[in-house]
Amino acid sequence: MRKLSQIDTNLLVVFDLLYRHRNTQRVAEHLGLTQPAVSHALKRLRTLLDDELFERTSRGLMPTPYATQLHEPVEQGLAHLQEALTLTHDFDPTTSQRTFHIAMSDIGEIYFLPRLMSRLAELAPGVSLESVRSDLHDMKQDMEEGRVDLAVGLIPQLGAGFYQQRLFVQRYVCLMREDHPLAAGDFSRDDFVSARHLVVEARGTGHGRVEEWLVKGGITRPVRLRLPHFVAMPYIVSDTDLVVTVTDKLAEATAARFGLRAMPHPLSLPEVPINLFWHRRFHRDAGNRWLRRLIHEMFAED
Repeated sequence: MRKLSQIDTNLLVVFDLLYRHRNTQRVAEHLGLTQPAVSHALKRLRTLLDDELFERTSRGLMPTPYATQLHEPVEQGLAHLQEALTLTHDFDPTTSQRTFHIAMSDIGEIYFLPRLMSRLAELAPGVSLESVRSDLHDMKQDMEEGRVDLAVGLIPQLGAGFYQQRLFVQRYVCLMREDHPLAAGDFSRDDFVSARHLVVEARGTGHGRVEEWLVKGGITRPVRLRLPHFVAMPYIVSDTDLVVTVTDKLAEATAARFGLRAMPHPLSLPEVPINLFWHRRFHRDAGNRWLRRLIHEMFAED
């Protein structure tokens, strides 16, 4: 029977990273070690555990069945150790110089950041934020390893290993300039189908599903412009006859400033739950807890 006292905990950290990265060079870069040092650590683990653990293949290092069986309890054990180590660390927002990294879309930046930065200037003048973009695979890994502290949005794929907290539910509206010919009365389904549209595809975000819903519903309409993101949208809509489907939060943040009018959407589109996500490794991290509590207090709706 193997005893924990026989194994250097650092070897388990190497094992966990090798299992996730499948590449000794990437693990070495992450840990600030040389590749030979990582290979030596793997050799020691193989001897201690009497298993090859990883085999080289054309797709990189692939875990053996024993390594696959071993990884989940090792990962959970390391997570608990990380939580225990953070318990002794206090977080004082008035003196902290910490930078928090938050994954959010450009809609999130428009809606959350102005109010949040203003509040931080009052409560935590030394704290900085960095908004980041990453695809789902990278986001999971970045949050596991602490490079992203929180994520905000519609991200149903963040399941096992993540906590989430509801902030609010968004509904879709149609946005157009205030003096648009269709803004004078009720905006009907026929008006929607005949209007000239701007479409924001927003790939990699939950908002990209709008087009899928319209296609499934058999809705076609003339699209005159497609954009990959929402930032330029209010500038364009305010100077054209284009109509765009957006969330009510984005309409709320841009309508008055750009002279736009939000009309109830004539189609029954699903509502969008917006949640706050964090990885279980940082559930007890004092700074992470403080920031997510602040975001919840500022933006959560009953």
